[in-house]
Amino acid sequence: MRNRRTYDTERHAHFLTFSCYKRRRLLDVDRAKKIVLGVLTSQLARQQGRCAGFVVMPNHVHAIVWFAADSQISEFVKHWKHRSSVQIKRFLSTRIVSYSRTINPDDPVWQAGFYDFNIYGPKKLREKLNYMHRNSVEKGLVARTTDWPWSSARFYEDRRSVGVPVGWLD
Repeated sequence: MRNRRTYDTERHAHFLTFSCYKRRRLLDVDRAKKIVLGVLTSQLARQQGRCAGFVVMPNHVHAIVWFAADSQISEFVKHWKHRSSVQIKRFLSTRIVSYSRTINPDDPVWQAGFYDFNIYGPKKLREKLNYMHRNSVEKGLVARTTDWPWSSARFYEDRRSVGVPVGWLD
């Protein structure tokens, strides 16, 4: 992955993407997805961030986040990935032993780095939310975006809770 510059001094929302190491489907199991979302929620609270939307796929994650203070995004992703990887490795090694044996224990859970795209306005925010929410449909996992329980689509389409505090960014 080439080094990309992160622009994090103007308090824009950030569309984030990061993937499992070697695009492994480490998030196929619901408990692993719950770990990712639990750490997202707690890290947002720690850094006083807000989430406009998310989707956790079997081998990657997308989220749109915003912070009131400058220069938060790298620290946020670093802690989100680190804390979730420790918990996912522990879960896999104790609960899905046969699968964890097929993976080198020294391999990371996440690919190094992350993709960050600054969102400058409401039109781009809607575009990225739609892209994110359609991901599960495009990959053939569900027929409708609201059928995938690991995204914020149900919040936007049905106003149902999705387990992570989400909403439009003002």
